[in-house]
Amino acid sequence: MNAGHPESWYAATATPFPTLPALEQDTRADVCIVGAGYTGLGAALELARRGVSVVVLEAAEVGSGGSGRNGGQVHTGQRNDQVWLEKTVGRDDARRLWKMAQEARTHLLGLIAEHDIACDFRHGMIHARHKPGGEAEDAAHVEHMAHVYGYDQLALIGQDQLTHELGTDVYHGGFVDRGGGHLHPLNLALGMARVAMAAGAVIFERTRATAWRREGTTIVVETLAKEGRSGRVTCDQLILTGDGYLDDIAGGAAKARVMPINNFILATEPLGQRADTIIRSDAAVADSRFVINYFRKSPDGRLIFGGGENYRPGFPPDLKAFVRRHMLKVYPGLSDVAVTHAWGGTLGITVHRSPYVRELAPGVRIAAGYSGQGVMLAPWFGKLLADAALGDGEGVALLSRLPTPPFPGGRLLRWPLTVAGLSWYAMRDRL
Repeated sequence: MNAGHPESWYAATATPFPTLPALEQDTRADVCIVGAGYTGLGAALELARRGVSVVVLEAAEVGSGGSGRNGGQVHTGQRNDQVWLEKTVGRDDARRLWKMAQEARTHLLGLIAEHDIACDFRHGMIHARHKPGGEAEDAAHVEHMAHVYGYDQLALIGQDQLTHELGTDVYHGGFVDRGGGHLHPLNLALGMARVAMAAGAVIFERTRATAWRREGTTIVVETLAKEGRSGRVTCDQLILTGDGYLDDIAGGAAKARVMPINNFILATEPLGQRADTIIRSDAAVADSRFVINYFRKSPDGRLIFGGGENYRPGFPPDLKAFVRRHMLKVYPGLSDVAVTHAWGGTLGITVHRSPYVRELAPGVRIAAGYSGQGVMLAPWFGKLLADAALGDGEGVALLSRLPTPPFPGGRLLRWPLTVAGLSWYAMRDRL
């Protein structure tokens, strides 16, 4: 396991990565980035490639947040589907957002291939309906994407075929996205960090950015290292990332619009011959529940299963048992299989599940609130933030037109009202 990373199957199987120093003195950079996850690393890589001096501040370790703990699923498109986007931002911007998402996918696969990042990428994404009905809606989606957007990677899958494919009869059909896939998320983050550092980016670990202020034409970022030492970064541009791990440095506007929730994952022991009858095509799977069950197989034949979430600080005391209950509802025949790892992570959600990408102040930009779609989008959004820092703000301007209103209830009632709403939708999954 890489030192400092939360225990998980990802950490146990991660490629070795050096421990990076904390910031212990004042330093100067053209751009300072807060957060060494996919977004921050994507921005750092693009800036360093273009000869810009860049410093990345990470409160824990590279990829130790949501980027290194997620389900590893690569979904195509934006978080909301194209019909929703057409109704919300208009057909022209919807097309631009689809093009952006396709560019993000090409960018991600290009990074993996060009730099030989050993993250076990595999093709295929299955969307499974957990309730009967919905066939017409699935068919309309597949047809709309093919005829309006020219996307021919979707195919309907019936109930019998899906039962054979998945090795469970709890789903009622759905569709396959051959353009999607899955990967080892922590190894992706560590690989991106290696590439960014090779290009000239400087990353400090165990260094929390606590505040920023403007001093004349520059920005000063205050930090606090875990060892108690502190330093300052003076920069011309500031990029804030961190998704569900955002803290007060992002300001009140961001905190009102991006809410952290916790999601949980387990990994079983290798399934042996049984692995051949579960997800036969080796795709990733996500179902249609509001609190999504998502699962896939590891290269060594384990089932990696995500299920269940909570909306308060802290994780359930017995994570293995918590997630195992969800797994056994999908695969009751795995009751005799041992769970070797279980872990949780925090992600940021927004009211409409649209990412929150904005220029908060002159020279200060943020990207957060991926709502579960960050594996594919976040590295590209990092590049777009880097573009904006260097004068090309077109991508950030497009994303800023996505609606991300504050959660209702104001400062005092925002949390209880949102938790009540999320809990109601989660209850509907069980009906």
